[in-house]
Amino acid sequence: MNTPNQAPSATEYGGDEVSAIVLDPGFSTTRAGFAGEDTPKSLIPTYYGKYSFEGQEKLIYGDDVFVTPRPGLSIHNPIGRDGIVEDWDMAEKVWEYSFTSKLTGAKPGNPLHNGLNDVPEGEPVSEMEGVESEEKPLADSPLLMSESSWNPTKAREKTIEIAMEKWGTPAFYLARNGVLAAFAAGKASALVVDIGASNISVTPVHDGMILKRGVQHSPLGGDYISSQIRALFKSNSPQPITITPHYLISAKTAVEAGQPPQVKYKTFPPERAPDASYRTFLEERTLSEFKECVVQVWPGPTKLSATGPNGVPNEEMARSSPGRPFEFPDGYNQVFGVDRYRVVESLFDAKAAIQDPETLFPAPTQAQTVPEIIKAALNGVDVDIRPHLLSNVVVTGASSLLYGFTDRLNQELTQLYPGPRVRISAPGNTSERRFSSWIGGSILASLGTFHQMWISKKEFDEHGPNIVEKRCK
Repeated sequence: MNTPNQAPSATEYGGDEVSAIVLDPGFSTTRAGFAGEDTPKSLIPTYYGKYSFEGQEKLIYGDDVFVTPRPGLSIHNPIGRDGIVEDWDMAEKVWEYSFTSKLTGAKPGNPLHNGLNDVPEGEPVSEMEGVESEEKPLADSPLLMSESSWNPTKAREKTIEIAMEKWGTPAFYLARNGVLAAFAAGKASALVVDIGASNISVTPVHDGMILKRGVQHSPLGGDYISSQIRALFKSNSPQPITITPHYLISAKTAVEAGQPPQVKYKTFPPERAPDASYRTFLEERTLSEFKECVVQVWPGPTKLSATGPNGVPNEEMARSSPGRPFEFPDGYNQVFGVDRYRVVESLFDAKAAIQDPETLFPAPTQAQTVPEIIKAALNGVDVDIRPHLLSNVVVTGASSLLYGFTDRLNQELTQLYPGPRVRISAPGNTSERRFSSWIGGSILASLGTFHQMWISKKEFDEHGPNIVEKRCK
């Protein structure tokens, strides 16, 4: 063991020579990059594509998933809606692609066949010593991975097995998202509110440790908001709005707002058409753009359905503010007024949910709304640290970037907790908000003091996968 003022030797992890890889898998995207950098180099969809070609099953990863609508191409996700891996084989492949495609490069070939060691005709081939036939993708890189706070023991053990046995990493650590997001915000204690694609989670972190009793999560994430937008489009007047992805459009003409689109569609014969899941997947991209450009959170101080402090109903106030235009891939466009607030209001007020009998999402309950799960999280922790957590609320996750979200959250918390000082820290920089658990991992894995935390291959071989439970609290 080194003394703190002595530089670690080059063979130890934690020296500058070995750059760890940080892998932060989410439901919608998987982020990977080198520790010490400020953004992940690799950002790929966690979804993958599957199709058959000449009787063989083919898989597509990364942004290629969006590109070609191949016959029968279907889209899948190895992670379940609760953020826990369901299909381990595919999760391993998607994660491996995320770092081999951009960070570690292709595996080196056998030096006998690289052209430098060609054997002249007629000479015997000398055996090369010490050439591993199967080079593992992380043989030289320690790996820090993130996980959700409610990840079960079985899943944690499976993760370290993949990292050590399949990828050959010499050292591994599994960290909780909430802790990493708090570190990224420069805090050892915080109440982390993470609005992801499949979940909203609230994690109380105290001195770098998760307070398990206070962890809460709810299914009202970004994909739920997308389902609310779909419900709004169905009830749109004069006619419902249908989303036609770009791959189905061959030509379009500009039209006035609210006019039916003038468009020529591409058609695929049934045997050439991609699976329905491909279309849904691409429709979701348009819904994401709609969320980024149009959707707004009613700023408060009261609910959208209530009457404002001046006696005027909030909906009236919302109507009088200028609308936001949006054009769909087929050229249809319209200006969205009060509706742009409605699609996200149910994150704060369950009664405001837009009904849609066809949706896959159950109607939200008040207990699942953001203010209520924060309240439940704070009720689960010691009363003495609640004021400290309230003055360090860290907001993260791409869906928290909805316009006006933090203002509304501030209003709601100030009403719930009028005594303590509520302070929300939410970086204005979008990449910091989207990648905060990755950035926290990047900071952690590049600290010289962290190198005693790594689980080495030797320890894994001695103690087996259960070591992750003991070491990664």
